[in-house]
Amino acid sequence: MMGHRASTRACLAAGLLAAASLATVALAETPAAPPPGTAHPELWPAYTYPVPVRADHEKMIADLIARMTIEEKVGQLVQADLCCVTPEDVRKYKLGSILVGGNSGPNGNDLSPAPDWLKAADDFYLASVDRSDGGVGVPVIWGTDAVHGHSNIIGATLFPHNIGLGAMRDPALIEKIGAVTAKEIRVTGQEWTFAPTVAVPQDFRWGRAYEGYSSNPDLVASYVGAMVRGLQGPPTGDNLLAGPYVIASTKHFLADGGTDSGVDQGDSSVSEEQLRDIHGKPYGPAIAEGVATVMVSFSSWQGVKMTGNHSLVTGVLKDRMDFGGFVVSDWNAHGQVAGCTNEACPQALMAGVDMYMAPDTWKPIWNDLLARAKSGAIPMARIDEGVARILRVKARLGLFTAGKPSDRPWSGQYELLGAPEHRAVAREAVRKSLVLLKNQGVLPLAPGKRLLVAGDGADDIARQSGGWTLSWQGTGLNNSQFPGATSIWGGLKAAVEAGGGSAVLSPDGSFTDKPDAAVVVFGETPYAEFQGDRAALLLDPELTGPFATMKKLKAQGIPVVAVMITGRPLYVNPALNAADAFVVAWLPGSEGGGVADVLVGDSSGKPRFDFAGKLPADWPRAAQIADGVLFPFGYGLDYKSPAAAYTALPELDAAASGADARVWFNAGTPAARWSLWVAGTGDEVETRVTTLPAEALGGRARVTAENFKVQEGARRFAITGGTASVQLGKFETIDVSRETNGDVMVLVTLRVWDAPDAARIGVRGPGTDGFAAVSLPETPGYVRYGIPLKCLRGKGADVAKLDRPFVLETQGKADYAIAEVRLGSDAEQVLPCR
Repeated sequence: MMGHRASTRACLAAGLLAAASLATVALAETPAAPPPGTAHPELWPAYTYPVPVRADHEKMIADLIARMTIEEKVGQLVQADLCCVTPEDVRKYKLGSILVGGNSGPNGNDLSPAPDWLKAADDFYLASVDRSDGGVGVPVIWGTDAVHGHSNIIGATLFPHNIGLGAMRDPALIEKIGAVTAKEIRVTGQEWTFAPTVAVPQDFRWGRAYEGYSSNPDLVASYVGAMVRGLQGPPTGDNLLAGPYVIASTKHFLADGGTDSGVDQGDSSVSEEQLRDIHGKPYGPAIAEGVATVMVSFSSWQGVKMTGNHSLVTGVLKDRMDFGGFVVSDWNAHGQVAGCTNEACPQALMAGVDMYMAPDTWKPIWNDLLARAKSGAIPMARIDEGVARILRVKARLGLFTAGKPSDRPWSGQYELLGAPEHRAVAREAVRKSLVLLKNQGVLPLAPGKRLLVAGDGADDIARQSGGWTLSWQGTGLNNSQFPGATSIWGGLKAAVEAGGGSAVLSPDGSFTDKPDAAVVVFGETPYAEFQGDRAALLLDPELTGPFATMKKLKAQGIPVVAVMITGRPLYVNPALNAADAFVVAWLPGSEGGGVADVLVGDSSGKPRFDFAGKLPADWPRAAQIADGVLFPFGYGLDYKSPAAAYTALPELDAAASGADARVWFNAGTPAARWSLWVAGTGDEVETRVTTLPAEALGGRARVTAENFKVQEGARRFAITGGTASVQLGKFETIDVSRETNGDVMVLVTLRVWDAPDAARIGVRGPGTDGFAAVSLPETPGYVRYGIPLKCLRGKGADVAKLDRPFVLETQGKADYAIAEVRLGSDAEQVLPCR
């Protein structure tokens, strides 16, 4: 086994020497003082990859590589997203892999029913093995973000997100979760999940923090092997598709959870020792279990993007750690490597990336790699090494002999999606993940009495499931899209009524008959990746309304239990003060009944299940964790904890502690350091709107206030004619290239009384702009429109330098109001890119 890997490395070394003429990708002589971002592999722990190297597989791989054309080899190195590829593309370009991004799905519908997914899997597979043109026909492999269950599929079991699993401290249950997830993936024909995330979040302002099990590297490391084993089976296993398995991908290598200030895709300036001991620790157990793939991070270390860091990807991961699977990049992450674009990046391949995740840029990447391979600019030895790694994983999977997806075991057994035995595993995980921070004697709830359930999160399965749920951001969904699932309200109602009591759902806390107790469910709304980055550990102001509900109920003599839905610890002192008991439910997923299992007692008043969860990270005393810890890592009460007197916590002016950078205009005012302008054409003076009412453009435009959610929460623009534009500007330029790489839109909430003759929405920067023509019909109320940032980039905007990131221009007479402008993906109506 080791001899084979040594020869592979020798080939790689030869290939790198052959590429010495490429200054951007060649290895330089080792300097006396290595530049920042250069790792020292000898300082890292050495492991042994346990997956046996089979002689018959190696012979097959060598034979295939000998017969493959350059085009076929390059195709194996490229992965395309379902949004932007067809089976015919796979057949023509010999692509090695496809993926389904968060907003993709068969037939252009991310809410496609399960049978459509299996049919699509068949179509792509059959295209890949078509040998009618004389090719070798390597089967394609399909990757999916099944990060908390098979979460793209309607009806699948949704487990708590990783931070909740970290609270339960149960590796054995983690393995069961992996096994259930693998089996449900197999139902719809996929073979590869981009999980588990083994990040060790150090700053919970990071928008992906809930994807990490804990801030503690030992806790994370204790889970990784179990999850990989549940997904893949034992590391010595072969022909995984004959069993209920898929291949796994540990991600994101390395320090995605250690970026400065918790900025997604940002830079980590930690020392190499911290990089190794905190963020590198979970990779040991992953390799010990034979994880098949590793995904490299968007982020950088000491200024060098991971996707282009040879010292880490090849030196540490492949050589020192003996990782024997293949390395895949993240979504167009190669485009962020110095000297690269989304369309061309040989540096990533030379750094050690074997497969480019090039979702919507796969064709230019394919063409660029092919040209460089034919010219000799990229050594064939490196290409062959990458192809061999991919083929080796496919052989281990059993892909060459498994047949089309619908012919494989478990395929099409749709009754396994959300099967009762699977939901039971998820419900157990919910029970064990709950963390009790306060209990002044109100818990457990007596089942035979009257219960009031309040709060805006009580009956919302999508909200309790968080991001990466049916769609990328997990927004724009309703309970009907979760057949068989149970909301927190549904679970509480069933438990109370089973004990002879009654339950009433009243989001605002109002009631007719005074209840014996109230549960108020509140917390975060769904987000994913950088859309969840925060400046401070705070709830958005509009999500704090339930605090007043708790205070009102308590003032009426009603015991109050607060249940918080959240992907991270946050400052919520007002809720902790107002409630008699406080439970952190994290993001529990589809089995909300697990919350009631612990909160509602039996007929004798005793608990049915005790609290078992412990905090997976410190809980903040204020809006920044640097300002102090309220509850430390590992804290968590249970029903045996002695009663203690409660001392009220200080309540801070949270509004001054940080703002959401995604919101540019809300409640009638621009965000801090932003301005609202009305502009015309030619020599007309543009007017900055600061007070109301206001006139602009020589009286052609009048600005007044309208109510929206709050008094004067919108701004109304009455324009008598001509060209006029409303613009949001910033004192310095902003960079939204990261958001443009994802499926993010500029969202504007509008009401139109008098439709303009013509309109367009766009962005402007120094010397550049991008506009799309839009239709703005009269509307009886407010509509949240979305225009994709990709559209505006395609219209010519330099999205890295915008000083007017929102412009709405009209022609002719118009009358409309703007209530909100922000970045997001939850448009009620997506405007076409015209």
